[in-house]
Amino acid sequence: MELESVKRRFGIIGNNTLLNHSLETALRVSPTDLSVFVTGESGVGKETIPQIIHQNSHRKHNKYIAVNCGAIPEGTMDSELFGHVKGSFTGAHAERKGYFEEADGGTLFLDEIAEMPLSTQVKLLRLLESGEFIKVGSSKILKTDVRIVAATNVNVLQAIDKGKFREDLYYRLNTVPIVLPPLRDRKEDIELLFRKFAQDFAEKYRMPVVRLEPEASEVLLRYNWPGNVRQLKNITEQISILETSRRITRETLISYLPDFSQSKLPVLARTEGAILPDEKEVLYQVIKEMRKELDQFKAIIQAGFSTSDEGSGKLVTPEDEIRTTYTPGAQLPLARTNYEADPRQYGEAEVVEESLSLQDKEKELIKKALEKHRGKRKYAASDLGISERTLYRKIKEYDL
Repeated sequence: MELESVKRRFGIIGNNTLLNHSLETALRVSPTDLSVFVTGESGVGKETIPQIIHQNSHRKHNKYIAVNCGAIPEGTMDSELFGHVKGSFTGAHAERKGYFEEADGGTLFLDEIAEMPLSTQVKLLRLLESGEFIKVGSSKILKTDVRIVAATNVNVLQAIDKGKFREDLYYRLNTVPIVLPPLRDRKEDIELLFRKFAQDFAEKYRMPVVRLEPEASEVLLRYNWPGNVRQLKNITEQISILETSRRITRETLISYLPDFSQSKLPVLARTEGAILPDEKEVLYQVIKEMRKELDQFKAIIQAGFSTSDEGSGKLVTPEDEIRTTYTPGAQLPLARTNYEADPRQYGEAEVVEESLSLQDKEKELIKKALEKHRGKRKYAASDLGISERTLYRKIKEYDL
């Protein structure tokens, strides 16, 4: 019950098991003063965790300060965090308190901490171990009582290997790790989030709520969402404002899903030369069927010719055999051969190797789709399960 109350209070939508586990961990650690390290991809909502921790701790009546380390220039990082004294550098016209001093007795959220310079990381480590720090330009040791919650969207272990993040600081911060799952691992929450965002924007802009057609809902679930909840929210807002129709079709939704680099390849969007999982499935199915048919024809060619008509001696060619006995989907009979008796009469059988190039199959599929829809790219793209822009690029690439 407490978990549901927290979700309502902080506007968290979803019932995913991984998400619930992260929230429950945040609640359990809140009454303590342990450092917490929040990790997760950009856009998953890491900034909510330190707010939950602060509001459910004994520090909730003191200050909560969030600092984006990636937005602070390296030259002013120490001054922003620890403060400075008058005359410590050019422009220091007065003494200034840093965030650690301002947040004394409260909670300090250090977002994008992997962007912090190594020199500042050393000072932060000392503060975490002893609660002591020194202002820029001063020699006086000050003390502060601050709960630290840090977050990053990068792989910290890789940053440590590259010498960009101190290993001792990582283990000091990572007393309690909390990992927020990406949206693609929360499939059951995606439609809930879309409906919530759609309702919010309908109220904000005073317009009817947008709703998804069943096929559009399927696209929503199959998309990879590299930008996570933030991307879903932004796209919902765009659709709510720009679309005149309140019923969103599959094609309309796809037009709002941009292409991304191959490292974050969405299911329904791709980069140059990449092949969609849906398209791969179609191509492999076509290849499979073509290979099956080819094997059947090879069987007849290799078997040669057979006699028929109950000993009449009439030679039956492979073409005759196919024409008289083959029906689609049926197993081709193996001909009884007398081809070896007079191979010159028919010439040598040539076995043609089947092309298994995905590009060739892709080109063939595109040509068939264009022919089927009489050159109308919009319908051809829909039939192929790709965007019209991607189809146009492929038409140019294959010179169709």
